[in-house]
Amino acid sequence: MNVHAKLSCRCVLWSLRGGSIAYQNCIQQVTQCYCGGGVAKTCMHMVRKMKLGLHLSIVGTIDMVVDRAVERGCNVLQMFSRNPRGWRSKKLDSVEVENFRLKLNQSPVWPVFIHTPYLLNLASPKQDVYSRSVEALKDELHRASELGVPYVVTHLGSHLGHGKKEGFTRIIAAVDNSFSEVKNNVILLLENTAGTRNSMGSSFEDIRYIVSRIEDGKRVGVCLDTSHAFAAGYDLGSRGAVEHTLQRFEGTIGLRKLKLVHLNDSKGGLGSRIDRHEHIGLGKIGEKGFRNILKSTFGHLPLILETPIDERRNDVDNLRIVKELAK
Repeated sequence: MNVHAKLSCRCVLWSLRGGSIAYQNCIQQVTQCYCGGGVAKTCMHMVRKMKLGLHLSIVGTIDMVVDRAVERGCNVLQMFSRNPRGWRSKKLDSVEVENFRLKLNQSPVWPVFIHTPYLLNLASPKQDVYSRSVEALKDELHRASELGVPYVVTHLGSHLGHGKKEGFTRIIAAVDNSFSEVKNNVILLLENTAGTRNSMGSSFEDIRYIVSRIEDGKRVGVCLDTSHAFAAGYDLGSRGAVEHTLQRFEGTIGLRKLKLVHLNDSKGGLGSRIDRHEHIGLGKIGEKGFRNILKSTFGHLPLILETPIDERRNDVDNLRIVKELAK
């Protein structure tokens, strides 16, 4: 029996929280577990291979986001650690942090991702915005470590017409500066963009350029947003198109760097450069596209939905549709 088969469900989670990078291997190898030294039974992490969740609110106390994830049937979670529309952050409450960690360890939710605030622009030529963005990034890396969260996701921002070369320089310097001052094991995930005017990081080549020049490369990875990728010209419709996009990612950045997929449909068509998310299957990627995405390597990664909530569907409806399309 493989060594992973000797670990309990909780032990598997703890080993992952301790820094294992072989999550997919773990869930494929665990066939039985011995929870509390008791009778062997099928491990839930073997049954529920798909890691599926939502970006959820931290309104109230920050630990309540774990309750919301469990209530909705999520086993992975994305969140803000503070108000995403302001620069100032309130210090994390020690009791809330303790409760967050406790609830997380008692739940099936793992991993967790913190998204940086909307205001960040790591490519901005405006010095005040740039300085605030770098300080906010450092703060998020600190807060993630305090909460026991292994990943922070960030947008790369806009060069505001000053050109990609200057944007690249600023982004790389921002990340290097942050890593040099914040010494922890939190991994920063760079999210691809839809290719709107002056935005940074819409192509795999641009993301590779940044990732390959960051000094502490082991602390940086990638988050792929399906809506953004599709709008930027990466086809996700047919099975062959999904495999071709995967091959392009592997050949350019390397799939080992891909830690998270934002699973969103797109209101804009292929190559439209329109950054607008749509309900799963109701946009231009469509149900066929998501069936192919979920049956590919993308479907074995943590999947976070950032879909709308309106009169047509809520977030739980979209989770249900994804599970149906994955069958």
